[in-house]
Amino acid sequence: MKKRVLSGITSTGKLTLGNYLGAINNFIKLQDEHELFIFIANLHAITIPATKQALQENTLEIAAWYFACGINPKVTNVFVQSDVLEHTQLSYILTCHSYLGELERMTQFKDKSLKVKSSNKTISIPTGLLTYPTLMAADILLYDPDFVPVGKDQTQHLELTRTLALRMNSKYQTQIFKKIPTPYQNEFTSKIMALQEPTKKMSKSDNNLKNVIFLSDNLATITEKINKAVTDSENIIKYHPEKKPGVSNLLVIYCSLTNKTIAQAEKHFLKQNYSVLKKEVIKAIGNLLIPIQKKYQEYINDKIILLKSLELGANNARKIAAKTLKEVQTAIGVDYH
Repeated sequence: MKKRVLSGITSTGKLTLGNYLGAINNFIKLQDEHELFIFIANLHAITIPATKQALQENTLEIAAWYFACGINPKVTNVFVQSDVLEHTQLSYILTCHSYLGELERMTQFKDKSLKVKSSNKTISIPTGLLTYPTLMAADILLYDPDFVPVGKDQTQHLELTRTLALRMNSKYQTQIFKKIPTPYQNEFTSKIMALQEPTKKMSKSDNNLKNVIFLSDNLATITEKINKAVTDSENIIKYHPEKKPGVSNLLVIYCSLTNKTIAQAEKHFLKQNYSVLKKEVIKAIGNLLIPIQKKYQEYINDKIILLKSLELGANNARKIAAKTLKEVQTAIGVDYH
């Protein structure tokens, strides 16, 4: 029997090579073996200021990139979060079963609140930043998943999800939520670091564009960014994340794109210099992205196919989400029929 995998991505910013190697590529490898539900979290995106146009464009662009990369909408359920109303309905119920102190202790709430304050001292902290974790908990619990791939920055939110599920099961003395989610690190995951600051993760929200390879970058831009990527003065190509984070990051990118092991890559680049390493990394990225970019243009220019694919995913998601929500409503007494 296939295991169910759930994942979501916030519809802010442009997708990066890190997103591809750390998540999308994993989904492609898993989609024929497991039941995948992947949602574009446009409701999470409005917890921080966003324009209508940017939100709409980012949502469709992310979907187009996912399909262009090889995620099959006939196999994998890709949908937009706001198209499945059960997400917000369960979120409110979970909010009512959470405590203020729990939400205020969330690290991301503290960090994002500080960013909002520093960006504009006249802006108050949006309540959505505080209640974001209960929506994330609803995102997960609606689908009773076996696996929930999360990064370290989301582990605290997943722990709260577990707490809320167990709390409600105990309060209402029934297994409302049958599977208590646990963090899952996929065996295929590659963590890609920022090019200029290789001690931090490559992020689509990074303000320094030189840190990031976007899926939409042309070959000239990719070449410039990789050539300017931080290395060190040794000119020895060895993997050592602590002492040689920049070189190690380039090796991880190269290995992830060529299916080589680190040991094989080190042997391949024995007695070579950083210039050779960077040239081969550029070539590997180009070989990946050029055909993907062509497919992306086909999807983004044909909104009918794109929207139909998202609708198919949403319809499949609703069937499961509606059943879960009904069980929750019955257990707590909201369903009065």
